[in-house]
Amino acid sequence: MKLAASVPLLLLAFWQMEAATATFLQKDLGFNHTREYSRIGTRTYHYLLAPPSSAFDEPIGTIVLLHGFPDLSYGWRYQIPYLTSLGYRVIAPDMLGYGRSSSPLDLDKFSLKNMSDDLAQLVRRVVGEGQEVILGGHDWGGAMVYRAALWHPDLYQGIFSVCTPYFVPVTEYVDLKDQIDAGITPTFGYQLQLRDRSIDKYLRGSCKIRQVLLALYGGTTPEGEMGFDAHTGLILKNLPKLGPSPLISQDDLDYYVGEYVKNTMRGPLSWYRTAKINFDDELPLARQGKVNFAMPGLYIGATMDTALPPELSEGMEDYFPEGLTRGEVESSHWALWQAAQGVNEIIAQWAAGLDK
Repeated sequence: MKLAASVPLLLLAFWQMEAATATFLQKDLGFNHTREYSRIGTRTYHYLLAPPSSAFDEPIGTIVLLHGFPDLSYGWRYQIPYLTSLGYRVIAPDMLGYGRSSSPLDLDKFSLKNMSDDLAQLVRRVVGEGQEVILGGHDWGGAMVYRAALWHPDLYQGIFSVCTPYFVPVTEYVDLKDQIDAGITPTFGYQLQLRDRSIDKYLRGSCKIRQVLLALYGGTTPEGEMGFDAHTGLILKNLPKLGPSPLISQDDLDYYVGEYVKNTMRGPLSWYRTAKINFDDELPLARQGKVNFAMPGLYIGATMDTALPPELSEGMEDYFPEGLTRGEVESSHWALWQAAQGVNEIIAQWAAGLDK
């Protein structure tokens, strides 16, 4: 019994040692930054910290950027230098399970509430107590933006989300499959595949990780077939045949693969496996009607997003008594890259008005 009980601890110790000694591809990210680490409880978060440009003696504010799946802090590579040129300090973490941040085995650690609590601690360590920041996200990062603002309203001056609409906390749990069968969220069919742990064995190693990223970044086979469909998920038989992505350079893809190897896809996919945990955490908010936001918001829709079409955002204004601004860009789901200029300008114009 003693030997059996010690096995998980030995495995955990081995994983921690492996993570600590992992080597990553050295890459010039193309903007001024430092790589920082913050230990919060048993978890370590890696984040990019970018100061305002040299034209500013002090930052005019701080913007925190949360990436989604399958992305990294580097996913904001077109937004970070633009925002720092305007005088903002930017904090862009590798979210839990991704890149150089920890990837716990305990799914509870991946609940949006727990990660929102972690984020609040990280932000306060950087900016100090009593300071407000602007919080923005894309994809899963956008989903977390809304929850972080509900759980820690005093920390955020304003919030914005690219592509991801607000799904209000509810008082009755409905499983994702039942939602899809009822025609409520048919474009979330891919999440049924990604939440299934059996998919993990197909996604291990740098070769498989590269194939998954190519599929999700729009790579196609020589016959023009996709590697991903929002209604069904990854098309496994097509993955080995996928060609280059039209959205990302080979150099950037190499960087992503290198950053994903440590945590594999298990860490990022953990976010898809916490629906019931999130529901239980948010049930008190739903029952008490605490589902409105205490700060202004911005939603940027992407017209060609098949997973999160802009029509899912209908009615969001009802939850923003301080005002919701809407923007739109001609883009697929990868608006941060594909429509970077438009996204940047919308964010900048909205953020500039927060102090007025």
